[in-house]
Amino acid sequence: MTPEELRAARDRIVPDVVTGGLRVLFCGINPSLSTAVTGHHFAHPGNRFWPVLHLSGFTPRRLMPSEQGELLNHGLGITNVVARATARADELGAEEFREGGRILAEKTERLAPLWLAVVGVTAYRTAFGERKAQIGPQERTIGGARVWALPNPSGLNAHWTVRTMADEYARLREATRSPPPAA
Repeated sequence: MTPEELRAARDRIVPDVVTGGLRVLFCGINPSLSTAVTGHHFAHPGNRFWPVLHLSGFTPRRLMPSEQGELLNHGLGITNVVARATARADELGAEEFREGGRILAEKTERLAPLWLAVVGVTAYRTAFGERKAQIGPQERTIGGARVWALPNPSGLNAHWTVRTMADEYARLREATRSPPPAA
């Protein structure tokens, strides 16, 4: 990717990979410029989403970002809290996250996944006003879906290794096999 391509990708919207009735709708913070250039989610070479997804058992092999459409065959999809592409997530303001949370709740209600998995606990906290949220399953539902906050797979997240992230994603995968709690 050239610097010109990356500059031109700023604020671009990348289409979701979704269908109704997914097992898990993964929700990124917002598209990177690499994602916006390629049109493929989690496309930055340093992003660990695809290896973690495979190591956690969600996919039978490591998919490339260009194979994102295959997620639908596994009952998985991808969207973002904020739709517009930026170089870094810290370019987004709190109001933009809250508006993104409102839009995400509507989208989740319409698509009816079993689980909404927000990859980035800080984005989840800001978008939904859950200041004390931690990684893992959340008490609340959003749009009828159960919610799990996952570690951000960005290569900039040094607190989590590929293995420790895969372990947390695997906890979610196991939870998707369990029946929902009685209401």
